[in-house]
Amino acid sequence: MSSVLGGREWLKRALIELLEKDVEFRYTVMGLVGFREVLDRIVGLEERFARLEERQQKLEERQQRLEERLLRVEEELRETRRVLNTIAHRFGVLTETGFREAMKHVLAEILGVAEVEKLTLRDEEGIVYGYPSEIDVDIVVKNKEHILVEVKSRVDAGDVAILARKASLYEKETGIKPKAIILGGYITSRAYETGARLGVRVVPYLKESWP
Repeated sequence: MSSVLGGREWLKRALIELLEKDVEFRYTVMGLVGFREVLDRIVGLEERFARLEERQQKLEERQQRLEERLLRVEEELRETRRVLNTIAHRFGVLTETGFREAMKHVLAEILGVAEVEKLTLRDEEGIVYGYPSEIDVDIVVKNKEHILVEVKSRVDAGDVAILARKASLYEKETGIKPKAIILGGYITSRAYETGARLGVRVVPYLKESWP
């Protein structure tokens, strides 16, 4: 009996030693006890997970493309609305006040801010109109930069010159030299020329014409 037990103990130690040192033997034993089946299932799960990740990535890419298309559609709709507003005002369907209101979102795009502050300055020397008067100005302060803004449905050289004189009055009253921007639906060539000479940025209503 003791010899049998001793033989079993020896066999046990031999098997353990083979499992520790012989890789091929170890995997053979694992296969016999079903470990190979477990490994195959794990590999199968990893492959399924990889396919799921690939599908998820494709869905995310498709969603991103769809969002980009929606942004383009929204931009095209805004541009179409601008054209319609310009045409409506040209034929008297949209008032000057309505036109100015329609341009608010355009100013927000150009300046990066939506709030425009209104100020009234007393022009005792007649800098703007040649005689003493109250002068209304629209001012935007962004990053410590002061910007005078004018919005008109039709912009000619005279409108640009008046804004330039308003900028001079503002500098005289506040001690701060502002930038000047005039935004219009229809802009004459003389307005652009005058803006270039007087340092006034002239911006058309339609975005494809923005400098």
